[in-house]
Amino acid sequence: MMFQAMLLTIITASTPLVIAAIGELVTERSGVLNLGVEGMMVMGAVGAFAAAHYTGSPLIGVVAGIATGAVFSLLFGFLTLTLVANQVATGLALTLLGLGLSGQLGEKLVGAPGVQLMPIDIPVLSGLPFVGPVLFHQDMIFYLSIALVIGVHWFLFRSRRGLMLRAVGDSHASAHTLGLNVLRIRYLAVLFGGGCAGLAGAQLSLVYTPQWAENMTAGRGWIALALVVFASWRPARVLAGGYLFGAVTIGQLYAQALGIGLPSQFLSALPYAATIVVLIAISHNRRTTLINTPAALGKPFVPDR
Repeated sequence: MMFQAMLLTIITASTPLVIAAIGELVTERSGVLNLGVEGMMVMGAVGAFAAAHYTGSPLIGVVAGIATGAVFSLLFGFLTLTLVANQVATGLALTLLGLGLSGQLGEKLVGAPGVQLMPIDIPVLSGLPFVGPVLFHQDMIFYLSIALVIGVHWFLFRSRRGLMLRAVGDSHASAHTLGLNVLRIRYLAVLFGGGCAGLAGAQLSLVYTPQWAENMTAGRGWIALALVVFASWRPARVLAGGYLFGAVTIGQLYAQALGIGLPSQFLSALPYAATIVVLIAISHNRRTTLINTPAALGKPFVPDR
């Protein structure tokens, strides 16, 4: 029973990482580097919690979280795609803005009762031993995360529009020459990434801990960014990596509960230490990284006038 409870907690902790990372993967596949995932996540969290709190509907909260993250991402898109501002600096500024603005907007919501998004009970399947509660008695956002991974994989590697997006990410000049609307494709990719980040934030404030607390994302946006590199910009690897990082996060909590003789500060730092170790390991395999990295990632595009 303890292993089953731990597995359920890992799934809940991993879901926002997978969703945020899959959205950022699509954004980066288009050649745009958005470091503002943390800011979009926390804005999605406060938007979702506020909407659910005032309406009493967690579904409205989910929609509000997606919309908040998407709208916030448009600010990044306008600055970097239309005004051609530096993508790294703008992404960092977006994170700082999101953290500060969410704290201001959610000031009156601290300690307010939350509205939890309840699990969906799938008849018959949810009653199966062990796998029933783990796979067939989960909340809607968990199933959306799995659908997003499958859908994004199909879109990128099995559809014509996915091929167009990857072409823009690999060489925006060549794509523009062929008649593709580079800015439109990148705007849509940024919007999708923002919506996913907002959905990840909504999961935090409606499922993971159904309440609002300032800075409740706690660096998960940065882990999602590292997860994209860890996955070599492949959707299936995002799913595996997300659950790996989720397991490390929950593992350190169980280690503290069991009283393992290690400082609690060290155990709390484990998820972030694991992120650094993974990035160092990946950097040694430069060939694989270069093959999968979108060639135009982070490079500005100014159409011929």
